[in-house]
Amino acid sequence: MKGRIYAGALALGLVIATSALDAQRPLPDQESFLKETREHLQTDRTLQSSYVYVETRREMKLDKAGRTTDESIKVFESYPGLPGQERWERLISENGRPVSKDALAKQDRERQKKAEEMVQRLAENATKERARQERDYEKFRRERDEMLNDIFAVFDIRMTGREPVEGHDTIAFSLTPKPGAKPRTREGEQARHFGVHAWVSEDDHELVKLEAEAIDNLSFGLGVLAKLHKGARLSFLRRKVNGEVWLPAVVNYEGSARVGLLFTLRRSGTSEFSGYRKYTVDTSSSFNTPQ
Repeated sequence: MKGRIYAGALALGLVIATSALDAQRPLPDQESFLKETREHLQTDRTLQSSYVYVETRREMKLDKAGRTTDESIKVFESYPGLPGQERWERLISENGRPVSKDALAKQDRERQKKAEEMVQRLAENATKERARQERDYEKFRRERDEMLNDIFAVFDIRMTGREPVEGHDTIAFSLTPKPGAKPRTREGEQARHFGVHAWVSEDDHELVKLEAEAIDNLSFGLGVLAKLHKGARLSFLRRKVNGEVWLPAVVNYEGSARVGLLFTLRRSGTSEFSGYRKYTVDTSSSFNTPQ
């Protein structure tokens, strides 16, 4: 018994000592750290483009008191999209019930048809089709860069300390919208309505965790189609996969929005990503459905 108590006290002492050393270790220079981090920032779409994975989506309908009134759970296999197209999501389970073989076969036939149409377009005019794909990619790259420019222009970014996240040393930041900021993109305009906290891997300069909360109402469609209410929250967590790339692991959201003039939606939800595998033309479409 005394031996176990001594061992526990020693372990606790080591944790305290390590924490004290971390507290004494100076933080990196903010400007150079952010510059390095920006060079590593990529959209999740880009990061996931060479992987297949399973995504489990849970959505809850809420009443005025925040109580769940209904829940939906869908599980998808997600594959890289055909050139210039969004990812292919193959529904394999809904509310705990596997999708029937016939329904799966129908999804597969629809996917095969789109692939054959792509092959046909390439066969008829490969030069034109490849030029279209290159234009789409350049448009995406330009819009991504403009969005990143806006994020750094919209927020006052302040380094707040060093914090562990799932065993990784991260540098924590607080992002506060600047008064009078004039973003050029839709994403930048939306970001002005959120207070954000972010955690970046100290070793990899990769975004590990982010939490955002709406600090005022955010209107869509000139304020007539929808309005996201103050207090809506979004968070996501990335994990390092195969020791090589940080990919989305969990996304959470909660909030209410007015749709039209009278109708209000109250929702919360979670998306969990698992089973990441490098995609090749031989990659099997067989996954184990999460329980």
